[in-house]
Amino acid sequence: MNGGTPSYSPHFLRGFLLLALVSVPLFEGCQTGAFRPSGEMAAACMLVEDGYGPDGSTEVRVETVAAGLEVPWGLAFLPNGDILVTERPGRLRLVRDGRLAREPLAVMDDSDTAEGGLLGIALHPDFATNGMFFLYRTVHPNDDDPLNRVERWQLTENGTAATRFGILLDNIPAATYHNGGRLRIGPDGMLYVGTGDARDPNLSQDPESLAGKLLRIDPDGSIPDDNPIPGSPVYLLGIRNTQGFDWPNDSTIWLTDHGPSGEMLRRDHDEVNVARAGDNLGWPTIYGCESSTGMVSPSITWADATPPGGAAVYTGDAIPEWQGSLLIGILGSRHLQRVALDASGSVTHHEVYFRNELGRLRDVVMGPDGHLYLTTSNCDGRGDCPADGDKVLRIVR
Repeated sequence: MNGGTPSYSPHFLRGFLLLALVSVPLFEGCQTGAFRPSGEMAAACMLVEDGYGPDGSTEVRVETVAAGLEVPWGLAFLPNGDILVTERPGRLRLVRDGRLAREPLAVMDDSDTAEGGLLGIALHPDFATNGMFFLYRTVHPNDDDPLNRVERWQLTENGTAATRFGILLDNIPAATYHNGGRLRIGPDGMLYVGTGDARDPNLSQDPESLAGKLLRIDPDGSIPDDNPIPGSPVYLLGIRNTQGFDWPNDSTIWLTDHGPSGEMLRRDHDEVNVARAGDNLGWPTIYGCESSTGMVSPSITWADATPPGGAAVYTGDAIPEWQGSLLIGILGSRHLQRVALDASGSVTHHEVYFRNELGRLRDVVMGPDGHLYLTTSNCDGRGDCPADGDKVLRIVR
């Protein structure tokens, strides 16, 4: 499994088929038990029928950390204060001492530039000693159809170049759209991989496909013994195209997902989900606030398309009003969304910051300094690209 292409036997996945049953939606609000401990119910779903919420009540401001980028998709903060930045066209960049280095650390010529390309990044838990990190990228091996993969890379000791060290997870379905791509190290030290449905919604409910899932693997590429199904990296299924997730506690994941854009005559209804290991988030069987037995409905969904980029739980002290909230970069409607949830997963408050001020927002991540960092995505062909390009931003009081 180490650096190779994984193979999953149907026998290992047989037990997971219960999660993949596609039943008729009940359309009875948003209460669903899903596969949770006996007696535990998911929180009610909040449907925002008009707009995205009120303007934020906390005074905050934005600082520019680096400019001159092209579709910066992911950020990783190094122990020495440097920042690694992925650019979707296939360049790995370095921000050092508050300046964007002129030359990329690595260039990947075979990356796509639609919704695929060089996407997520995460540091190995032992980066300080081994210099290893992970990249999620779209490739065309041997000029064949595209696929997504997770690769292991290593930074040189002086931090001025990076070299590919091998493939960690291969053959993730790819398409022009819906490639997912977010990587995060969880509180358990495992590598989590968000994937899209690669424009084939049925793959999201197929437990043998890596598409439309949240995957969980060991940083060495092996499958953790405590995954929901032995031998499978699938941790959550029923996802359309996630680009953001984070943990409010060790056992719960808050995950954003893109709503449909015409499939089965459905549109909009981007969402935030509260999930645990083995949950089925329902796509394409349910969407919005629909419910179905064995599937988890979202905690909040917007009738008007957002759609969401990266997401992070705010853990800093600089903005105490935000502590414990999920902050979401919004692409289409161009703002920063704050969603506060209680212990049951019910939404207690949601509000909008920087409405139409910063443009399209892609990654959202907490920095080691306790501040929230964002990347803009205004040069991706869907925004208004300024003369100084896309930026890395920091939110402060």
